[in-house]
Amino acid sequence: MLLNIEHHTRYAYSEDVNYTIQELRLTPQHGFGQHVRHWEIKVNGELQPSEDAYGNTTHTLVVDEPHTEILIIAMGQVETGLDVVSQHLALPLPIYLRDTPLTQSSEQMLTFAKQYQQAHRQNDALEEMMHALLSRVQYIKGATQVTTSAVEAFSLGQGVCQDHAHVFIACCRAIGLPARYVSGYLFTEDGSLMQTHAWADVYVAGEGWQSFDVSNGCRAGETHVRLATGLDYRSASPVSGMRSGGGVEGMASSVIVNQAGLAASQQRKMNAAQLLAQAQLSRESLAQAALAKQSQHAQQQ
Repeated sequence: MLLNIEHHTRYAYSEDVNYTIQELRLTPQHGFGQHVRHWEIKVNGELQPSEDAYGNTTHTLVVDEPHTEILIIAMGQVETGLDVVSQHLALPLPIYLRDTPLTQSSEQMLTFAKQYQQAHRQNDALEEMMHALLSRVQYIKGATQVTTSAVEAFSLGQGVCQDHAHVFIACCRAIGLPARYVSGYLFTEDGSLMQTHAWADVYVAGEGWQSFDVSNGCRAGETHVRLATGLDYRSASPVSGMRSGGGVEGMASSVIVNQAGLAASQQRKMNAAQLLAQAQLSRESLAQAALAKQSQHAQQQ
């Protein structure tokens, strides 16, 4: 499958930002069933390419002049569904057994995972766990945040693709299976997904890395485009960074994934003005929430 991808990320700030530094994991690589035909990143700042500890292609973005907005555009064409699947390991397998604050497991999760600890047919058992987990943690937008841990999402019984990946990874590591977080894109025929996506890789002895998209109850395949891998969301997120100044930050993003050679799906593609307006709305909502919290705190004193 040949996929055209366009990913816009816009930040808006309530005050001038003096300095911004961000790490962008927005560049897909060859291998693992995909081939990158062409790819580019456009930003209003300087980019320095490198490779992180997990083998991801990264770019450091630096904006060292006063600014109130940042626009990042990643776009290109990727061929998926290829037979050649690289099993290259940038790090030793035991690294992927490490817990992180987002992927720790609870006794309840360990009990759940042990039901699927069947080495003689591990792939089948993992698929069963994937479906059971999707029933246990329902896909509901807005129920969690990027800081929500696997334990919290499992206890709540709600979450999104990020939470499903974290819980699945935590359960796999709890029963001794190396697992990692994958960030990327997902093609849908109706164009319903306008965000980045997340799933999990699990290392199965004798078979290598196997990919599971818990949110969609399927194995990751030709409709998936991989951007980066890591121990959790924080080490594989498309954009992360720091800034000096800026006041309240608002962010909005838009992802378009279309199959090349076919009529584009009727997606609600945001133009630059719409994306900026959404980022500003996000900023204002956060500012109002902060004021409300301060007011509540003052009343309690």
